[in-house]
Amino acid sequence: AWRKQSLSAAAYTYIWADGVHFNVRLEDDRLACLVIIGVRPDGVKEVIALEDGYRESTESWATLLRDLKRRGLSAPKLAIADGALGFWAALRQVYPKTQEQRCWVHKIANALDKLPKRLQPRAKSHLHEIMRAPDRGNALAELRRFEHEYGDKYPKAVACLTKDKDTLFTFMAFPAAHWIHLRTPTRLS
Repeated sequence: AWRKQSLSAAAYTYIWADGVHFNVRLEDDRLACLVIIGVRPDGVKEVIALEDGYRESTESWATLLRDLKRRGLSAPKLAIADGALGFWAALRQVYPKTQEQRCWVHKIANALDKLPKRLQPRAKSHLHEIMRAPDRGNALAELRRFEHEYGDKYPKAVACLTKDKDTLFTFMAFPAAHWIHLRTPTRLS
């Protein structure tokens, strides 16, 4: 009944999406649990979708988003997710006006993975400065500083960060009080 209930009376300003993978294989396929959490204008967070999907594919996400739309879910203002291309392609199909925010926890982990262990604590501090900048201008200045410091020796780490530059700072167009929640579904310490 929960999976079929109408969503037309509920408005969700933001949604977080992620695929959770388990070490369970059914035949040759690895299933993912597709999860979408919505936040209402009053700040209440609710799980609005929980479905199995094939590897977080575009079609799996699109099927889930189309079902939510059919049940009355209006377009959220912002979606936050990792770099899973299937979700973003599906979101653009179903809710093309919803803005995109890449998850900073995933982005930081991916960039650090491309650096030597000895540099990771310092780089992590730099990445936090970028993410926690007071405005877009300062964030971009910190990003340029990161590029300058690591670009020559570690271009893969810089490319990992800068390839999503357009969607790393979308959260800054929303109320500053919401930023801590919009940068990532997981609060950073």
